[in-house]
Amino acid sequence: MSNRILIVDDEENIVNSLSGILEDEGFKPEGAKTLKEAQEKIKQLFFPVIILDLWMPDGDGINFIDFIKEHSPDSVVIVITGHGNIETAVKAIKKGAYEFLEKPFSVERLLLTVKHAFEAYNTSRSIEEGIEFIGEHPEILKIKQLIPKIAKSKASVLITGESGTGKEIVARLIHKYSERKGNFVDLNCAAIPTELAESELFGYERGAFTGAFTRKKGKLELADEGTLFLDEVGELDLKVQPKLLRVLETGAFTRLGGTQRIEVDIRVISATKKNLEEEINRGTFLEDLYYRLSVISIHLPPLRERGRDIILLAEYFLNKFAKEYKKNCFELSETAKEYLLSKPWKGNVRELKNLIERAVILCDKEVITPEDLEVKGESYVDLSYLLNIKELKKARREFERIFIEKKLKENNYDLKKTAKAIGIDLSNLYRKIKSLKIDFNSSLV
Repeated sequence: MSNRILIVDDEENIVNSLSGILEDEGFKPEGAKTLKEAQEKIKQLFFPVIILDLWMPDGDGINFIDFIKEHSPDSVVIVITGHGNIETAVKAIKKGAYEFLEKPFSVERLLLTVKHAFEAYNTSRSIEEGIEFIGEHPEILKIKQLIPKIAKSKASVLITGESGTGKEIVARLIHKYSERKGNFVDLNCAAIPTELAESELFGYERGAFTGAFTRKKGKLELADEGTLFLDEVGELDLKVQPKLLRVLETGAFTRLGGTQRIEVDIRVISATKKNLEEEINRGTFLEDLYYRLSVISIHLPPLRERGRDIILLAEYFLNKFAKEYKKNCFELSETAKEYLLSKPWKGNVRELKNLIERAVILCDKEVITPEDLEVKGESYVDLSYLLNIKELKKARREFERIFIEKKLKENNYDLKKTAKAIGIDLSNLYRKIKSLKIDFNSSLV
């Protein structure tokens, strides 16, 4: 493990003093007296922890955090300043700083903060390397840094995002890196019938209702000293919501048909693809319950907004499934990458995972191409050769031909549907098929 630390401070005595303290504790500190010098060091070496003075002679330390996040996104930043105030601290934390220290600070405070920073870095790396939560998008990196902090608290967490973005993975990571020794118990609120929601949560005594032949513990009881994950909590029955709120307020409940008060120590993590504030306005979700569940909120961006993360995830899944199915395909062609980047990914990471698994199962060659990634109703066309056509008129004509052929195929060669889909008159489509020499008749055979 690297224990290198960069100290960015224009005061030589501060750099020397901190270096001596940190060296005695086994760290490898390096100093930079200007932001320019710090830039060069960060470009050449990786520093898991960077200690940054906000007030530097050649620039603003707050803005320098942006440079760190761009060029060394995994680094954990500790901000120190002699001019500290709450407003500055908030700005630094919002920019991505891990902790804020004001001069003068004690040796104990410094060492404790540095220790926690390295713990956050190591946890972040183990998260990335050990579990399917891959990505370098700024929002994903921010969440990775938040997880170890959140894990240490008992606060309720609400995770929002579209289906397939990885909400349950984040919930499991928070539980995994917490100090809670109990189980991670999940309940999909959208998958259980309304009439069963209460018995699933609270459990029931024998004879509580028709068919209750034995006592059964509910999810709340099973999650004692652990974490209860309420997936799609926005679907929870409105009649059950106040009863759940009561448990969160008192830490106790009774089983259906029972009288015994059961106390539980649980941490609730919820997830939803809905906007719960809108559900509150519609009267389908309790406002008080919302505030109880969302002490900490995390939003996962959709895959289509994560840019190159699509390729990182695809390569991760490719290696995973190639080993699992004992296949020799460990590479994506450049055109395959372009194809993946062009897709809308309505199913997000889950859709990408399934697509790569299917491609690995069916592929019998070393390199995955766009054709291997095609699914029913889709087709890939490599248009890169159009760039080699010198005349714009010819390039436009060739593109038009490919475009109309593709749309005809998508609409099962129904001319009326195709004309409507591409926004032209039927007679105009006939003329283009003829002038572009599209072999329409043979396609109907």
